Amino acid sequence: MTKLAEQIKQGADQAWESLSDGWREISTRASGALTRFWPAVQSTENAPDNTSGGHPSQTKGPRMTGWAFLAADVIESADAVTVRIEAPGMQREDFNVALHGDVLTVWGEKRIDREVSEGQWRVVQSAYGNFRRNVELPAAVKADQTKATYRDGVLRIELPKSDEARPRRIAVNTA
Repeated sequence: MTKLAEQIKQGADQAWESLSDGWREISTRASGALTRFWPAVQSTENAPDNTSGGHPSQTKGPRMTGWAFLAADVIESADAVTVRIEAPGMQREDFNVALHGDVLTVWGEKRIDREVSEGQWRVVQSAYGNFRRNVELPAAVKADQTKATYRDGVLRIELPKSDEARPRRIAVNTA
C-alpha cells in the first residue's frame, strides 16, 4: 500500500471513530429525554384492542405510541434544583418519585379514562400505559428535604442543594 493510501485510510478510520463517538454521545443524552410507555395490560373483554396491525380507523380503540416525551425543565438556583415535568390529565396518585444519587426517577401509569360512544378513533398522539423518566441532576441535593407537588398538569419537584453543592462566598484578605 502506498504512503498516500495509508494516510487516506488512517484519516477515514479517524473520521469514522469520531462519528461513532458522536452518535454514542447523542444516544446517551437522548435516552434521558425520551420516556418509554409500555401498554397497560387490559383485563376486560370490552377494553380497546390496541394490538391489531390494521389501519387506525379499523382498530377498536386508539393506536397507542410506544415512545413520547414527558417534557422536563431542570432549573438550578443557588439553593435548590427544581424539576418541572409536564404530565397533563393525571392525578397525583399516578406518580412515583425516587432519588438515586444524582438521578431523579419519575414513574407511574397514564390511563385512558374517556369513552367514545359514536364515531371512531382517528388519531391519538398521546401515550398511555406505564412510564419511566430519569432526570440527571446538576448538583448534589438533600433527598430527605425533597418536596413534590402536582398542579394544573405539571409535576414540580423541589430539591434543596446539599451544603457542599451550594456556592460559598470567600472573603479576600490583604496580605
